[in-house]
Amino acid sequence: MTEQTPQPVPEEQQAAPNTEAATPAAPATPEALAAAEQKVAELQDALLRAKAETENMRRRAAEDVIKAGKFAAEKFASAMVPVKDSLEAALADTSNDVAKIREGVELTLKQLAQAFAGASVEEVNPLGEKFDPHKHQAISQIEAPGEPNHVVQVLQKGYLLHDRVLRPALVIVSKAAG
Repeated sequence: MTEQTPQPVPEEQQAAPNTEAATPAAPATPEALAAAEQKVAELQDALLRAKAETENMRRRAAEDVIKAGKFAAEKFASAMVPVKDSLEAALADTSNDVAKIREGVELTLKQLAQAFAGASVEEVNPLGEKFDPHKHQAISQIEAPGEPNHVVQVLQKGYLLHDRVLRPALVIVSKAAG
C-alpha cells in the first residue's frame, strides 16, 4: 500500500474565495419582484383554501359519524312501530274471542319476522346440529342415541345479526352413553 501525499493547492485558488456565493444576486426588476409577490400571495391563498376545505371535510365527517350512530336503529325502529300498534290493539280487544286473538297474534308475529328480516336478524334453531359453543349455550347434557355433542333439545332460540351472535341458543346437548 502506498501512502499518498496531498497535492499542493495553487496560491491563486487559496487567496481567492468563492466569489460566486459571496456576490449578491443581480438586482431584481420591479416587474419581476411584483410577479414574485403576486405568486406568493396566490400560493398563500391556495394554502389557506386547502386548509379550510380539509377542516370542513373533517367536521362534516365527524358530524356524519355522530348522525350514523344516533340514527342507526331508525329503520328497525320504524319497522317495530306497527308491531307495537298490533300488540296494543290486541290488549284493547275485549271480545274474548280466542280465535280472533290468536289470528291477531299470528299476524303480529309475521310483522315482527318481517322487521327482523329487514334488519338482517336471523333466527337460530340448531335442533340436530353439532354443538357450536360460539352460537349455542349448553344448559345440560343428556344421554341420547346418535353422535355425542349434538343438540337434542332447544330451550330458547338464538339470534344472529349479520352473522354476529345477538343471543346464543339455549340447548341441551347429547353425550355418549356410559
